[in-house]
Amino acid sequence: MARVGLTADRLVLAAADLADEVGFENVTLSALARRFGVKDASLYSHVRNLHELRTRVALLAGGEMIDRIATAVAGRAGKDALAAFADAYREYALERPGRYAATQIRIDQTLVAESPAFRRTAEITYGMLRAYGLDEPDITDAVRLLRSTFHGYCALESTDAFGAPRDVHTSWTRTIDALHVLLEHWPRSAP
Repeated sequence: MARVGLTADRLVLAAADLADEVGFENVTLSALARRFGVKDASLYSHVRNLHELRTRVALLAGGEMIDRIATAVAGRAGKDALAAFADAYREYALERPGRYAATQIRIDQTLVAESPAFRRTAEITYGMLRAYGLDEPDITDAVRLLRSTFHGYCALESTDAFGAPRDVHTSWTRTIDALHVLLEHWPRSAP
């Protein structure tokens, strides 16, 4: 592919595709340059360094993921919203493993604050949890519980680490059932 037409957006999208193919940790500027048939130096007029490229992939992936989740939860509340949220999360993690890995990196809080995708993620997640009657500080604790549960399950499933003969999707559904019961009976923090 010719150098003409290289843009930061094209590089980020190509890096996201590369991450899905070879793993987010294996995305390098050299690998990306090879994909475009250019020298590494050609990329530096579009991205400062590998850290910036990976951060941009994380922001792209976060936006893609919350778009899926938002579509899934639209018009739903309670257990239906929780299940739709969880299923969209899991599907994205399993279908886009490199992009999903990018969503797990720590991003500078200034960039997070400026990101419409991250604001939308907070709005949708907190909105879903407010339907369970949660307020701060409980809502932050519930977000952390859901994220760690969803991430842990997806990480184990993606490596075929569940060895029991029980269907993995059935266990996922039971996990969501259990989370719903827990959220309905959340132990409230003292005022």
